[in-house]
Amino acid sequence: AFFSTTPRESSIDIVGAVQSQVLVASPTGTAVLFAKLYDTTEDGSPTLLGGVAPLRLSGLGTDPRQAEPIDITLPPLVHRLEVGHSLLLVLATTDQGYSSPVDPVVYGIGLPSGAVLSVPTVSGTLAASGQPAWLLFAGIMGGLGLVLITIVFWWGRRNRARASTIDSEIADVPLVVRGVSKTYPDGLKAVQDLAFQVRHGQVVGLLGPNGAGKTTALRMAMGLIRPTEGEIRVFGHKVTFGAPVLSRIGAFVEGTGALPHLSGKDNLALYWAATGRPPQDAHVEEALAIAGLGTAINKRVKTYSQGMRQRLALAQAMLGLPDLLVLDEPTNGLDPPQIREMRDVLHRYVEAGRTVLISSHMLAEVEQTCTHVVVMHHGKLIAEGSVEEIIGTGGAVLLGVDDRPAARALLSSIDGIRQLEDDDDGLIVDLDGYPRGEVVNRLVSAGIGVERVIPRRRLEDAFISLVEEDRS
Repeated sequence: AFFSTTPRESSIDIVGAVQSQVLVASPTGTAVLFAKLYDTTEDGSPTLLGGVAPLRLSGLGTDPRQAEPIDITLPPLVHRLEVGHSLLLVLATTDQGYSSPVDPVVYGIGLPSGAVLSVPTVSGTLAASGQPAWLLFAGIMGGLGLVLITIVFWWGRRNRARASTIDSEIADVPLVVRGVSKTYPDGLKAVQDLAFQVRHGQVVGLLGPNGAGKTTALRMAMGLIRPTEGEIRVFGHKVTFGAPVLSRIGAFVEGTGALPHLSGKDNLALYWAATGRPPQDAHVEEALAIAGLGTAINKRVKTYSQGMRQRLALAQAMLGLPDLLVLDEPTNGLDPPQIREMRDVLHRYVEAGRTVLISSHMLAEVEQTCTHVVVMHHGKLIAEGSVEEIIGTGGAVLLGVDDRPAARALLSSIDGIRQLEDDDDGLIVDLDGYPRGEVVNRLVSAGIGVERVIPRRRLEDAFISLVEEDRS
């Protein structure tokens, strides 16, 4: 829910804790909300003031028409609100720093009739000291207050209205991106007409050079920023700021923020407790088993290696076993053995039909970890599909056959096919555009068993080729 004041006609100093009364209704009688106050400029750019106030409410009415006013108090602040700026009060059901209830629920939120944001101010007086006027000491400024609130974003912008529709045709698809674009106020087009899907059981790599728009795309998928055009849906629900369906997403972005003097297990417990969700819903043991932290979970985080810290971050993202896991550069700072262990962790996570979306610049690792890839360049989609499809059907391939001499003789008789070298696992040949399926058919027809056909072109080669084609 969003509530805004009218733009200021003169600057004003805000001192103290901003308070307001809101009406909150919940079908469960409880609610977990995150209150934030923003200074909004004339062009609509918001700046967060004083941090986030997590609220756990109980004893709420289930009927919005009978909701009782709830007093909320935001963190204290000292701030000057400039001319033309306004205050924006946001009540959200999710926040990047906290986990949220896993079960989708719709809250009714509004303001009582005539409600205002009140800012405590300190009054003061001038006291004569008998000294000359130039030595008089001025008291603390007083008598400043805020004007009555003009509701700009009302019931039409509430969570209930924004999260009430579901596309039943894609209700079982973890992520659908449709024609999404993001243009910033300075004119920068970070993402342009992006469209792709992430399905159950897939590990999807989001690839692209620096500045391709990968991070912007991930932030829009998690509901952290709003697209300029298009829409993103998670399990059929439209992703908006604070949408209940976001509770089905787990995210790992820039580490855990874990307290180094506490154990990994204590950090996870504190993190989950801050969400206000029941302890049994955390599935801590399952998350730890998948992440493979072992006995290290009981040690202080300050003793962890970088690999263990990354595993702890993954375990934190996996709390509650979300259906969709979004990871931004999860292998940063890891050595090759740790990267392989991280790959095993992700494969274990998707074994139960869950889904992972990864942004990474390590193409060799993506090739071994991901089942599908989405390639971006200059904010646009330039390719998507399975890793095998992106690598392509032409070029060099490894043929695993049961009779190498016979296969070598047959292949040498086909115009355009050139043998490159022998390999421990078979013959490496250059198809030079010759259909791979036709080669297999001719080998099988000749009584030669074909055990495997593996492209020898790397994902890195395909990626560079795609980017160069888009530039030309």
